This record gives sequence, C-alpha cells and structure tokens, in this order.
Amino acid sequence: MTDSPSSMSIALRPATADDSEWIAELRAEVLRADLERLGRFDETRVRQRFRDAFEPTQTLIIVVDGTDIGSVAIRAEGESRWLEHFYIATSHQGRGLGDRVLGIVLDDATPYRLNVLQGSPARRLYERHGFVVDTQDDVDVFMTLDRAGRATSGSDGR
Repeated sequence: MTDSPSSMSIALRPATADDSEWIAELRAEVLRADLERLGRFDETRVRQRFRDAFEPTQTLIIVVDGTDIGSVAIRAEGESRWLEHFYIATSHQGRGLGDRVLGIVLDDATPYRLNVLQGSPARRLYERHGFVVDTQDDVDVFMTLDRAGRATSGSDGR
C-alpha cells in the first residue's frame, strides 16, 4: 500500500555543498529513461552537467517524513525565475509529491520558466500547474507559467 500524499510530511530545507553528489546521482536516476529514449544518455555527462550548474544557495532539498528524496532549484533571471533541478526519487514518484512541492515553491505571481525533456511524463505535472509551451526542439520543451499575464523575455535556457 502506498501512502497518500496528504499523509506524508513534506519539508524543504536549504541545500549545502555536501548535497551535490547525491543530487547528481538522483539526476542520473530520474533522467535516465528519458535521455536513453532520446539517445542522449551519457553516464558521466548527466552527472557533470548538474555539478557544473549546482548552486546550493538556489537549491532546496525535498524531505519527506524525515528522508531527503529530491531537489528543486529556483534561479532568478531578470523579472522571471527558472525552476530547475526538480528531481524526486523514482521510489517516491506517482504519489502527488510533485504537485505538493510545486504548490509550495510557485507561491507568487512571478513568471516562472522551465524546460522538460521531450516525451517526459513531468510535462503533464507542469501543465496541471498552468505552464504552457513557449518553444521546443527535438530534445527540450521550454515552458512558462505567467499568472500575472506579463510578457516574459527570452533566456539562456540553462
């Protein structure tokens, strides 16, 4: 029997530099199937891309019932914010935790942007929260959530 999402205690704690390696491993685990399907999985690169971009001051660790199970980063860019490195351990996926975490972090009218891999089931999660497609290519889908109705400007799409 799986726990209902409402019965699980979710907390977000600030990341530290010591979190880098386990998040890099989590990223490899979470993205593996999508990257393999797209012909883009590389054991080393998937981890190194995270290490190169990791900013502990922008990252929160998702803690469920006292156990670290994921991460989410919010990076400011101009008048918008990028939602990045949103990973939940596969053992905890499908329980509504992603919805609950997004409900916590998307707490204002600031425009949010993100990119998700083509064909990823995570796209449905983002669409449920109001994200719409801006652009896409063979690998990435870039999405924006703009509850205030303001125009958003382009970005580097990290």
